Parts: sequence; structure tokens; C-alpha cells
Amino acid sequence: MNPKRFLIIILFNIFLFLTISAQAVDSDNVVINEIAWMGTSNSANDEWVELCNNSTNSINLEGWALKANDGRPEIKLKGVIAPNGFYLLERTDDSTIPAITADLIYKGALGNKGEDLKLYDSSNNLIDETNCSSGWFAGNNKTKQTMERTSSENWQTSQNPGGTPKTKNNERRTVNNEQEVEKVEDGPLLTYPAGIIFSEILPSPEGPDAENEWIELYNQNNFEVDLSGWKIEDILGKTTIYTISAGTKISSEGFLAFLRPATKITLNNKEDGLNLIQPNGNVIDKVIYEKAPIGESYNRVKRYFKVLPEAGSYNRGLEEWFWSNDLTPGKENTPSEKEETANHLEVELRGTQTAAIGEKTPKSNYLSTFLIAFSVAVFSGIVILILKRTLKASSGQ
Repeated sequence: MNPKRFLIIILFNIFLFLTISAQAVDSDNVVINEIAWMGTSNSANDEWVELCNNSTNSINLEGWALKANDGRPEIKLKGVIAPNGFYLLERTDDSTIPAITADLIYKGALGNKGEDLKLYDSSNNLIDETNCSSGWFAGNNKTKQTMERTSSENWQTSQNPGGTPKTKNNERRTVNNEQEVEKVEDGPLLTYPAGIIFSEILPSPEGPDAENEWIELYNQNNFEVDLSGWKIEDILGKTTIYTISAGTKISSEGFLAFLRPATKITLNNKEDGLNLIQPNGNVIDKVIYEKAPIGESYNRVKRYFKVLPEAGSYNRGLEEWFWSNDLTPGKENTPSEKEETANHLEVELRGTQTAAIGEKTPKSNYLSTFLIAFSVAVFSGIVILILKRTLKASSGQ
């Protein structure tokens, strides 16, 4: 082969590799953003789903798929989603939202009792998941208000019937950039802060379950939060809803554990889940686990550390869950040596991420991109050096 042609092929493959790598990095910022599982005021069959691209680059969706865990619907995607843009999927025809043209028409109904929706890229990597198999997080079937994602990666019922197709979701008004506000008709403004999450649960303790099970919450905020009227809901098996007593407060960046004798919530040992619900009905956090090992708690840990201040929200993908025999009610969770090693490795490779919905805040993955570029540069240098020596040797013959 001609050495010059060989060099061109090598450089083209390097360029293609870098393009694909950049596409893979940005693709993690595509999320399921809004779901009209209840249809519209015109018809319950007028369902639609919206995706959002939180990166500053266009994403080619050719070969991507949006699938329900039960197999219906299973939608093959195509086309391109613009930077910081939206992609609208309408069921059956393009008359679902008459004033807006759909990016894709699909067939198959969403169950009113919930679905587990998963978004896959062209390599069948799971990019995003909205697991509502135990019931939709939000939305109203009577008023046809959609279920929409907030910038803090929670879900809320849209403020108006019909939702916000192909536009930024409505954010609840804020107080001091922290507290969500809901207007109650003929009543006062009620404030409910974001950032309260499940931190640790003990479903299968050593000893009697009825006495030793517990659920722990963590306050990510730098201020105390009044949890009066908040609810913890058991969502699998025999369901129970526990309403937190008036006057119950959780300190700034503090923990609060609730014992089973108080909540009456039975955590199943085989599989179960919990919802954390604000007094306005907004599901602010959720956890689902499979078989619980005896004597081990289910712990939430941060894998990418703190959110960048400019993101203005809590980060998608910040935490992961793991089982541990080191029970830490009322204290920060401590990963095992294996988890800690994986944590540091992933931080070194991926860096801190930001994924605020609708904001021009691309995923911060500079370190991994630098490593890819550096490796390619070294490889290219070696190839060029070999070619030069080959050409020199050929000319000397």
C-alpha cells in the first residue's frame, strides 16, 4: 500500500474515533424529560414523551431506542436532537399536539399504573431510566397535567394541563434559590425545600424485623428543614404510608432515622421500595432494592462528589447504592474498601458532572477527553515515526 494513502487512512480513523468518543460523552446528557402518560384533554390516547439534550452539541439518535420494561412500547428513534433542545415523540399520529410537529410518531400505549422507561443509545448502553413501575411519580389523569422533570432531577406535576412540550419545564418559584413554592388556591404560599433524600435503610436486621428495621433521611441543604406532614410510602407488597409528625425537623446536612415501631412500614426482605413525598404530593425521592442480605443496610454514597456551583441544582447520577454490614444510622455512610476504590477510580476517569435540565451546562468530562486525546496523539506520533522510517528505508534501496 502507498505510504501516503496508509497515513491518510490512519488519520481518518483517528478523527472518526475522536468524533465517536465526543458523541458518547455528550449522549449521557440526553434524558427523559416529560411524559404525558394520561393523554390530553382531547383524548386519553393522545400520549406523548419528550427527551431533552442537556449538552451543547447535537446528538444523532439513529439507532437509539426508548423501551418500556414490559416491551410495550418499544420505540426506535431516528433524527437529531439539537444542543440544549428537545425531541418530541407523539403516539399514533401528529395530531396529539396540533400546534407542534412531532419528531417521531410511535405506536403503543403507556400504562396508567406506571411504566419503567429506559433510553438506550445505538450501542445498547443505558443512557437514562425513569422507573415508575410501581406508579407514576407525578401527573394528573383528571386534569391532564403531565409529569415533568425538574432541574434538581426530581419529578413534579406540570403547573398547567398539557404540560410544556418542546419547551423548558416550569420550575416552581424559589425562595433564596433553595425552597420550592406552591400556590394554594385561597390559601398561603407553602414552601418545601428540595435536597431531602433517602440515605440508608435496614430491611433485614439481625434480630426481630418488627423492632430493628429503620429508614434514614439526609438533608443536603445548609439549613434546617421542617418535615411536618412529609410522607414515607412503602410501594411494594403490603403498602403503608407514614406521615411525619408535626414539629419534626432535620438539621443542616444532618441525618434522621425512623424506626419501624413508629412508621409501621414493613420493609420486605426479598424486594421493596420507598417514596418520599412532600405535603403537596410531589415525590421528591425514591429508592428500590432487591433481596436484602441479613444484617446489612442499603447505603447511598456520592460518586462524583459536589455539584459545581454554577449548575444551580443537584446532579444527575451523583449517588449510587450498595449493601454494607457497617450500619451508620445518624452518620455519614462509609463505603467498603471495594466501593471506595471504585469511587476514586470513577472520579479520576470521569470528573465532576453537571446535568441541570434545560441549562447550557455541558457535562464536565475534561479529564477523560484529555486522556483520549493524549493517547491518540501519542499513537499518531508513533505511526508517523514508523512511516518516516519506512519511507527513508525505501528510498535508500
